[in-house]
Parts: sequence; structure tokens; C-alpha cells
Amino acid sequence: MASKTVLRKEACAICPPRGIASGGPAHALILDSGILFAGRSEVVVTHGADKYRLRLTRQNRLILTK
Repeated sequence: MASKTVLRKEACAICPPRGIASGGPAHALILDSGILFAGRSEVVVTHGADKYRLRLTRQNRLILTK
């Protein structure tokens, strides 16, 4: 069984304190893409019953597809 990583706002070790996010709203969760991808070029994001692929291209761009 694959392990799952769950991030919670109150216990997130990679997020800046509330209100200090660079230019973003205080409630926004900011994730560094290097941590999100963890050496991979693709991750799958689930949203309800849907799955989305987030890919990192050779040109260092992000592409989100359903």
C-alpha cells in the first residue's frame, strides 16, 4: 500500500506562518514545487472523484491536465 502525505495548515512544517505568505492571502497554503514534486516530473492531484496530472516540463513550466 502506498503511503499518503497529508498536509494540515496547523501542522505544516513547510509553510510560512499565517499572514507572512509573499503577497498571498493569509489563508493560502504555499507549497514549494521542489517539495511537491520530490525529484519527480509528475504528480497526481485528486479533487473529489477527479484526478489531475501536474507535470513539470523540460522548460521548467507547469502543466495541469485532467
